Amino acid sequence: MRSFLTALQFLTRIHLRTQTDLTMEDFGRSTKWFPLVGLVLGGLYMAAAWCLMRLFGQAELVTAVLVLLPVFFTGGLLLDGLMDTADGVFSARSRERKLEIMKDSRVGSFGVIALVSLMMINWTAMRGIDAVWLLPAVFVMPAIGRMAMVMVIAGFPYARKEGMGKIFSDMADRKTVAAAGAVTAAGVLPWGGIAAAALLTGLVFAWGAGRWLTDRLGGLTGDTYGAIETLTETVVLLVFFVASWLVGGVHAVWL
Repeated sequence: MRSFLTALQFLTRIHLRTQTDLTMEDFGRSTKWFPLVGLVLGGLYMAAAWCLMRLFGQAELVTAVLVLLPVFFTGGLLLDGLMDTADGVFSARSRERKLEIMKDSRVGSFGVIALVSLMMINWTAMRGIDAVWLLPAVFVMPAIGRMAMVMVIAGFPYARKEGMGKIFSDMADRKTVAAAGAVTAAGVLPWGGIAAAALLTGLVFAWGAGRWLTDRLGGLTGDTYGAIETLTETVVLLVFFVASWLVGGVHAVWL
């Protein structure tokens, strides 16, 4: 329970219990519970989506709220990683300079472009997902994203000699990935074939993104963990969007 609450406190603004005596090892041991935190968030997103759609249907305002909910519940922690990663990776500088740019608290043009682009794609994808599939989409999205994060934490070296993310990298092993994978499978697979396809596609994408970033940075960092998580969530939405589009196309042909 301590490890789960640590993960919940670290990844979200949901603090069920005040924990002031946490050690770095506590954070490292919490990694396996990241997907369970994702399922908690997914339940909140799905409940919000159901209530809003009951009141307003699939209105544009509903979509906007659903896009912004992850920012509200996580405090933008992972989006900050996306912006820092974009600023560093696309700076066309040396590896060392890229890592320095990523540590800078200021946001550059590439970071802003990355954030705006991500929000636009998420909004557009949600608008195109059939209402019946929108609920499972927003439920599995954060769990798959956090499973992807666990996978790349364990699967790629850490780029810096020190840093907050290093403790996660040092303590993540096969048992961590197996435990996180079991939680993810239990939460995602009951939702059917599209959810399973989103899980597989998301993890393949995350591994490719981890390899691409490692080639440029010599490893991953806490910022890149956040970037991979947020981008994987978008991939999940796109899988549901494509599925909705294909089914709609089939119906149009038969009609």
